[in-house]
Amino acid sequence: MVRAPFRAAADRVRHRLSQLVRTKSDRPGSGRAKAPARRPFLRALGMLAVVVLGAWLGLLAVGSIRTPVGPMDTDMTLRPSLTGGSRINISPLGALELDSHIAPLRLDVDVDRLDPERSQALVDRPERFSNLQDEVTRDVAAGTRELAVRSCVAVVSGAVALGLVVYRRPRRALAAGGLALTLLAASGVSAYATWNPKSVLEPKFSGLLSSAPSLVGDARSIVTEFDLYQRELARLVTNVTKLYDATSTLPVYQPDPGTIRVLHVSDIHLNPAAWHIIASLVEQYEIDVIVDSGDTMDHGSAAENGFLDPIRDLGAPYVWVRGNHDSPVTQAYLEKFENVHVLDDGAAVNVGGLRIAGTGDVSFTPDRTGPGGNKEAARLEGMRLASALRDQERAGTPADIAVAHDPNTARETDGTVPLVLSGHYHRRINEQLEFGTRLKVEGSTGGGGLRAVQNEKPEKVHASVLYMDRSTRRLQAWDEITLGGLGLTTAEVGRHLPEENLKEGGPGSPTPSPSSSPSAGASPGRSPGRPTPSP
Repeated sequence: MVRAPFRAAADRVRHRLSQLVRTKSDRPGSGRAKAPARRPFLRALGMLAVVVLGAWLGLLAVGSIRTPVGPMDTDMTLRPSLTGGSRINISPLGALELDSHIAPLRLDVDVDRLDPERSQALVDRPERFSNLQDEVTRDVAAGTRELAVRSCVAVVSGAVALGLVVYRRPRRALAAGGLALTLLAASGVSAYATWNPKSVLEPKFSGLLSSAPSLVGDARSIVTEFDLYQRELARLVTNVTKLYDATSTLPVYQPDPGTIRVLHVSDIHLNPAAWHIIASLVEQYEIDVIVDSGDTMDHGSAAENGFLDPIRDLGAPYVWVRGNHDSPVTQAYLEKFENVHVLDDGAAVNVGGLRIAGTGDVSFTPDRTGPGGNKEAARLEGMRLASALRDQERAGTPADIAVAHDPNTARETDGTVPLVLSGHYHRRINEQLEFGTRLKVEGSTGGGGLRAVQNEKPEKVHASVLYMDRSTRRLQAWDEITLGGLGLTTAEVGRHLPEENLKEGGPGSPTPSPSSSPSAGASPGRSPGRPTPSP
């Protein structure tokens, strides 16, 4: 009698696993001394493979639920993952990724459509919006409980079914199901132990959502309101509901009157696309002041000066320091612009509600064959900048932000200013220095400039929006904006908070620490060592 295809496939799987657990004693010429030691290990390995594969297949088959969350229909799913975390997909706007937990399971929430009847009920009775967050919170909690039960059934059923196929013994199959349930419980304990409700403070946006960080609140709301994961998921769904109801386009970012917005750019290197990007960010985020930490040019020649003319029309004051690719000719040209404040030799200016001091780079390398920056010279320039900052503090006019192109210069200001900005490395670095100053190194807003076409892969475009408290003039949060380089159209926005603002005491000035440590929102591109400066 010809066996059914399923039965034949089961026999082949069983035969393969039986070969794995066969010991050397069953083979001609092999000794029997090692058989007892090898057989339990191989049997356990085979059982583990059956459990993991069966549980995974069970999750794929039935490990998801469809549940209403307020006026929206969502799919909640548990998926195997090496890193854990949560992903909230909001079609067609994009997605948010949250480092909510560490476990071999990831929670996916797909927010895919508005229910017409429930949405119309909100439109007819706008007062229901005030209770929508509580309703969404209850829906999320109920959905999570149902998903947990469904996932238990899925992994146990998958492991038992595959165990029956492989072993053909009910006892072994039930053992596989029990082990699968144990592994799921262990994953749940790991997720609970590492659960981070404040992960929503630092979401990573992708897709069109990268243009709308206001969906999860402004900087002040982040500090004061984001405390519970479920509540903020509810807030997100509420705002997305309003977004769908109001318009099919992204909402205008509503600024907090108590927050000063600073756009930090650097290393444009003659890329004309940078001006369009900067102008868009100024308009979207309602920027109060732009800070450029240098290398706007590539050779510093007078012929390049016309490239700077769009700065006049950016719509915000422009603070600039000279980079090692900018010349005194470049600096003299910018000094003629009414909206540009050129800083050098520790000079300071009051602009946009902040006092900003800075100095130009001591090196000038107008082409790739010239010598690199002199680290000792950069440090000496940093000492002069630090001296100027101390003099200003003694005079009763302390600086809120210092700017220097070379991070080696910027590091010498540690302890004299709360925040120092620089560039030069074409890579982000965020570091709390030994005496309390926060160093923020921006990547290349020009994507490495025109020379980027020489690289194997396009260099990404970087810029950051810094949220400064208007009363204390201290950094409260920042958004790291990353765009795809030449020929790419990707966009991401990552929101970050200084670690001192995550403490129970709330926002405050940086606290000195005995050793350097990265901020809670370290850039994904940050590396432990210092990158090599661009020539």
